[in-house]
Amino acid sequence: MSLLRGKTLFITGASRGIGKAIALRAARDGANVAVVAKTDSPHPKLPGTVHTSVEEIVAAGGRGLACVADIRSEEQVQAAVDQTVATFGGIDILVNNASAIQLTGTVETEMKRFDLMYSVNVRGTFLCSKLCIPHLRRAANPHILNISPPPSLDARWFKNHVAYTMSKMGMSLCVLGMSAELADAGIAVNALWPRTIIATAAVQNLLGGDQVIAQSRKPEIMADAAYAILGRPSRSETGKFFIDDEVLTSEGVTNFADYSVVPGATLLSDLFI
Repeated sequence: MSLLRGKTLFITGASRGIGKAIALRAARDGANVAVVAKTDSPHPKLPGTVHTSVEEIVAAGGRGLACVADIRSEEQVQAAVDQTVATFGGIDILVNNASAIQLTGTVETEMKRFDLMYSVNVRGTFLCSKLCIPHLRRAANPHILNISPPPSLDARWFKNHVAYTMSKMGMSLCVLGMSAELADAGIAVNALWPRTIIATAAVQNLLGGDQVIAQSRKPEIMADAAYAILGRPSRSETGKFFIDDEVLTSEGVTNFADYSVVPGATLLSDLFI
């Protein structure tokens, strides 16, 4: 079954990691993917660019569009939306994946980092949603999917990194509010979060390096879960906070071993789980 054949996805942060994995899973169905990210040329510490992602999307069987954009900029996001619609004829799915992270306490968090996390995680999610909604209203089975956790007021998730947690919960509050706001329009708005740490460049560079990577799952588990969600009826499957392996279990998956970076390794739980 090709749930996303001919659908157009607008994915932020799709030059690497979870965003790229979601893009490639959709591409295998023959989907159109707008790769929205800042990385136009190779980065010294991070793999991939918008252009290399498009090459992989095409190789996987999809159509790709490189949209160099900083989601903090309304003008750049609007240009990316316009370019996507002009190229593919519309937008069916928005994946708000781009995110900034810094796990520091209140005193240690520089305000420029606070502003970055809020500008990307909260404002960027809101902005991309705002500009894509007019096009999603015209789609047959429109979805917005935020890569954010189930909302929580448990202090243990806030105490060691208040700024980051507030920004990720802000993305989840967008799901809570927009799912209700857009219900009559039939636009699904949901969130997806991993049960375990996912092997990405952020984990490699910021959260513990090779040791943590070895106790992580591959981004493909998030891609497969996103694929399942995005193929569901938008009018009934909305306002939910999904966990990756729970989604796949509901789809009949019983063996998750292949998703582990190191088979048999003890996996580390992600934040907010």
